[in-house]
Amino acid sequence: MTAMFGNEGARGAIPAADRAGNLHHAWLLTGAEGLGKGRAARDAAEALLARAAGDDRGRTAAMIASGAHPDYRVLERLPVDADKPEKGTARSITIGQVRGLGPMLAVKPSMSDRRVIVIDAIDDLERPAANALLKSLEEPPAGTIFLLVSHAPGRLLPTIRSRCRVLRFDTLSDAAMQDALRSALPAASPGEVAALVRAGAGSPGRALRFAGLDLATIETALADIADSGDAANCQRVKLSKALALKASQPRYEAFLERVPAFIAERARGLGGDALRDALDAYAAATDLARASLGQSLDPATTVFEMAGLVARLARSR
Repeated sequence: MTAMFGNEGARGAIPAADRAGNLHHAWLLTGAEGLGKGRAARDAAEALLARAAGDDRGRTAAMIASGAHPDYRVLERLPVDADKPEKGTARSITIGQVRGLGPMLAVKPSMSDRRVIVIDAIDDLERPAANALLKSLEEPPAGTIFLLVSHAPGRLLPTIRSRCRVLRFDTLSDAAMQDALRSALPAASPGEVAALVRAGAGSPGRALRFAGLDLATIETALADIADSGDAANCQRVKLSKALALKASQPRYEAFLERVPAFIAERARGLGGDALRDALDAYAAATDLARASLGQSLDPATTVFEMAGLVARLARSR
């Protein structure tokens, strides 16, 4: 298990409230994706259940890990095909999963006077499921604690937000990001760590999605194109050939995700017509990145066009 960095206050708030006798029945852990909110919710659940039962934390953790703890439940998106996890997960947490909590909530907790339900992420609940959950939040069974992870709390039902105590997780500083990435990727070069810090934008989880994809090379090429305009198309052609190979699909997807963010970062230092041009390039890159995966566009052509949008930054400047 990797170490956690940053947000120490938020991560310790729930166990601290328990020790102080001020434990609310529902907590909403909010912040950007990749900050460790889900891990914090699970760690808090272990601490709450172990303390309530007067049990060893390690034993409680082992029971949770094996799926044997009767007073703990996690709701998350299920695999599309349980036998083929590579097919990914469902688009939402269903009303059936929420209703599946019914038998658990209808009886008293087994090992103490407390049970914990983690929902990661509550943003993934389909609307009927959110309405079904609301009933339990409004009239929680005795001893039931809800730990709800949210990457976009503004999209939740206001009635759900109003029932929760909010814990905000902040993005990390560049220094904390470097520490987190060096801990997780001890063999990564300084250049790769620097590229991951920029791509992560304060979120270690987001940065680690790019790990092992030689993001530093992509970043260097984008910077060269943005600075020079690549009038001869040399960099664009080189990128297209490198990322169009079937074996390069993960790097191609990283490129698609990274280009709009790269343009946005460069736009921050612009103004007037240059800023408007950069924002137009950002919007076009975002649309093209979305369409390229949804419509299976030709990778070589897509990379060339995306790099052309980056080249606009040189002309704007």
